[in-house]
Amino acid sequence: MDLLVSNINDRGHQSAAYRIERDSLGDVFVPVERYFGAQTARAVSNFTISGRSISELPHLIRALAYVKIAAALANTGAEGLSQKKRDAIIAACQQVIEGRLDNEFVVDVLQGGAGTSTNMNMNEVVANRANELLGGAKGEYTLVHPIDDVNRCQSTNDAYATAVRLSIYAMNQELMAALETLADAFGSKASQFSDIAKLGRTQLQDAVPMTLGQEFSAYATTTREDVARLKEIQRFFLEINLGGTAIGTGIAASDVYRRSVVQHLREVTGLNVLSAENLIEATWDMGAFVLYSGMLKRVASKLSKIANDLRLLSSGPRGGLGELILPQRQPGSSLMPGKVNPVAAEALNQVCFMVYGLDLTVGMAAEAGQLQLNAMEPVIVFSLHQAGKLLTQCISNFVETCVVGIEANIDRCRENLETSMALATALVPYVGYDKATELAKEALRSGRALRQVATDFDPILGSCLDRHRL
Repeated sequence: MDLLVSNINDRGHQSAAYRIERDSLGDVFVPVERYFGAQTARAVSNFTISGRSISELPHLIRALAYVKIAAALANTGAEGLSQKKRDAIIAACQQVIEGRLDNEFVVDVLQGGAGTSTNMNMNEVVANRANELLGGAKGEYTLVHPIDDVNRCQSTNDAYATAVRLSIYAMNQELMAALETLADAFGSKASQFSDIAKLGRTQLQDAVPMTLGQEFSAYATTTREDVARLKEIQRFFLEINLGGTAIGTGIAASDVYRRSVVQHLREVTGLNVLSAENLIEATWDMGAFVLYSGMLKRVASKLSKIANDLRLLSSGPRGGLGELILPQRQPGSSLMPGKVNPVAAEALNQVCFMVYGLDLTVGMAAEAGQLQLNAMEPVIVFSLHQAGKLLTQCISNFVETCVVGIEANIDRCRENLETSMALATALVPYVGYDKATELAKEALRSGRALRQVATDFDPILGSCLDRHRL
């Protein structure tokens, strides 16, 4: 039965003209102006699911184009691909990398087939553009064929899988840069607030004195720790199964191709990609993705905790802690005059909650693999890219709209410290735990400041607190 694909155009308009392409299942009508072909058109018809196309994953699209370039270089000459075809394929891939053909990557991010639809979308776009560069027409694959030439010596299971890994590596670079910026912003605030004494709290109760600078320094340190861990983990995505074809045995790929394709990929990407020790294991193993997803969850849990802290410390402004003043970004209520909410921190919390859910998706999809392949890889890569992109964008927004503009309410910091029981801990070395407890209880009972109660008991204690800059 013929398939008519009439719902895909640059602006969603129906095309006025079609060309007929044929695949193993029959004829397909494809909008004449499009670079994709029959198998992409079928995928668009089959997977009308999320409304989000793979063009939203630019790192994946570009990585897959690099894989096609490496394959074309490895297949040239004695391996069956002429230099003329090779050059046309490389030129078409370069246009993909430059983003000039982004609108042609139209298959849904959620798709069956373990990524075959994504791989074929690339093969057809590259083949049709290469045909044009050689003077041919779209859909006429006599000059460059999407499978025999663009996909030569490859399977989706090694070409797409390799691109997925390289795309996570690229996305991680952006996330690390955003986290570094956040750490720097926290570090700047730590210096700015270094001399502001305040109350430290545990279990939401008065604990011991500290400085606001120390609090922000801890935020900077924990953020930089995550950058270091992300840098360690990303090396796993440079271990690839390219050359393993369908299940890692290398069937349908020549020995020369298998020996050279990884080296070519290393040269065209500038990345130190390495062939996995066991290509069969590497074809189905999702361990690196699970590990990375867990790391994104760790980043999210820390960021959400910090967002919670900032919301608490800025609460009020009069009925709460009120020690921080967050930038006022927008009115906070349609009813309550003058109310301003910590919207940047709240948005960060919500992004972090989404990352937790995406981590669960990755874990379940990784477990769902069977025998020599994991067919759930598309939802894994989409989930990881969604989590990484959300974190990267929200972190950048959080720095700009919140962190850089945070101010300290010095008077409130001092007031909360002076009226708390926290100074009692600083008295223990001078009067012992039991006496310090008595003084704390007296201050709480009488409503007086602990400093005053301690000074009344022994004037020297006041000077002791002063020496501690408390």
